[in-house]
Amino acid sequence: MQTLNVHEAKTKLSAVLMEVERKGETFIICRNGKPVAKIVPHSPPKRMVYHPVLSRIKIRYDPTEELVREEWGEIE
Repeated sequence: MQTLNVHEAKTKLSAVLMEVERKGETFIICRNGKPVAKIVPHSPPKRMVYHPVLSRIKIRYDPTEELVREEWGEIE
């Protein structure tokens, strides 16, 4: 992880992005010695990560099964 000040980041932005793209480097941009931003390689979201709450829901019936007349209830 490399640290750059704002002026360096502005003047060398193309080179910094090339390092991020090719080598996967991470850069921290600082203003007055304090970190304000981080440049990291882009990673596409993982589609197979399950939601922690939704993955606990269990359906104990077949939602595609036809309902019988008694299950419909009275239609008003």
